[in-house]
Amino acid sequence: MLRFSSGHVNVPLLVVEDLSQKRLIIVTGKGGVGKTTVAAALALQSAREGRRTLVCEVNTQERIATLLGRPPAGPDIASLEENLWAVDVRPQEAMHEYALMILKFERIYNAVFQNKVMQYFLRFIPSLQELVMLGKILFHLREKRPDGSPRFERIIIDAPATGHAITFFSVPQVILDTVPPGAMADEALWMRDLLVDPKTTGVVLVSLPEELPVNETLELAATLGSKVHLTCSLVVLNGAIASRFTPAEVEATAATALGPTTHTHEFRAAASTTSRERLATLGVPVVTVPRLFADPFGRKAIEQIAATLGAA
Repeated sequence: MLRFSSGHVNVPLLVVEDLSQKRLIIVTGKGGVGKTTVAAALALQSAREGRRTLVCEVNTQERIATLLGRPPAGPDIASLEENLWAVDVRPQEAMHEYALMILKFERIYNAVFQNKVMQYFLRFIPSLQELVMLGKILFHLREKRPDGSPRFERIIIDAPATGHAITFFSVPQVILDTVPPGAMADEALWMRDLLVDPKTTGVVLVSLPEELPVNETLELAATLGSKVHLTCSLVVLNGAIASRFTPAEVEATAATALGPTTHTHEFRAAASTTSRERLATLGVPVVTVPRLFADPFGRKAIEQIAATLGAA
């Protein structure tokens, strides 16, 4: 594998792939960097481009529909607007729905999964909850309409944050490594193959112009590439600040009431520039999303971010 140096640490060089061609887009990053905001903006932009788009939140408090000015979708797929649907993938409902996808009949499901003895043994299957949640999402990627076209042309996952994301998307391989050949291994195999297919799946990493989020983004990119074999397609530097004052203007205002403001602004702008340069070492496009001062932070802000991402 080709490698490049990031500081003193060598990390895998991730393959650059055009995000616009992906059917499955995974959005992740350190908690608090705005990955849900970016996922909502990507979904909105995708729908406006005419693609039937499903955005999935994974066992969360459901923020995407609210950000877009709609009621929470819940565990059932709900239409938000033209070409855009949302769902909150939760373990219990996903277990029920995904099992029915396989078993086909409610009576069989009840006999197997509602049996107290079987429930006891199910607790010992490694990462079963994650497997069924991921299985439900990927099942929707394979769903067809009556005319044979995909039900959803693109699925965007607002994935768990950093460490949990690595665990979540490693589940199919964990299953393949731990269970004997059979139905569960077969399910894990097609899931893994879909995830690692660079023609189908792309990862969007979200970061902030701060040292810790940037460090974690670089580490996450390396781990996703080497351990999970996911393809990074784009990095979004969220909340970036552009320079507005020249050094001479900063110096001229130093002794005035504006001094602290101009100095702080340029300090943050310099941090944004440095963060972008560090993230660019990943070898994939870096899109800068400016810091937005919106109260409340809602659909208008998401539309601005969607326009920025669409232009990029």
